[in-house]
Amino acid sequence: MNYNSDTLYKLMILYMLKSAAEPLTLIQISTFFVDKEYTSFMNVQGFVKALEDQNFLAVKQNHNKSLISITEEGMESLQYFLGDISSEIKCDIQEYLKVNSTELRREASIVSDYYRNQFGEFEALLWAKDRETELVSIKITVPSEKMAAAICDNWQEKNQEIYQFLTDKLF
Repeated sequence: MNYNSDTLYKLMILYMLKSAAEPLTLIQISTFFVDKEYTSFMNVQGFVKALEDQNFLAVKQNHNKSLISITEEGMESLQYFLGDISSEIKCDIQEYLKVNSTELRREASIVSDYYRNQFGEFEALLWAKDRETELVSIKITVPSEKMAAAICDNWQEKNQEIYQFLTDKLF
């Protein structure tokens, strides 16, 4: 079937999300498209929004990133049109996911968020997981949003050091 490029790019995004071991961020998806010179970041952002509006993918927001995954509706649609994505494009996507697998998994496996609790304080929630296994989850209550945001930002950079400290002290 002959598609316009927008439709093909949407199918490529669905294929990428189906093929990835973890949910991906908009930056991760866009990096592939921009590096391969398929299309621009702004176009990818529009395609992701359109796919979300069609319920073909889900976007889970947290403090510092959005994790994007394919939905059942997206899987069904992709299955129907999978043969219309060229093998060269599929290979490009598979190669990108393979070469960047460690970084993609790391970024999706370290999650943080915060919210205001019922007492007016802020709770920072920090998780580290390996695939489906939760390695650690921490909830820290602090008096200000600025502190909660800083904790979440630092978790992204220092999670391994903190996890190592906890295991060293507790075992």
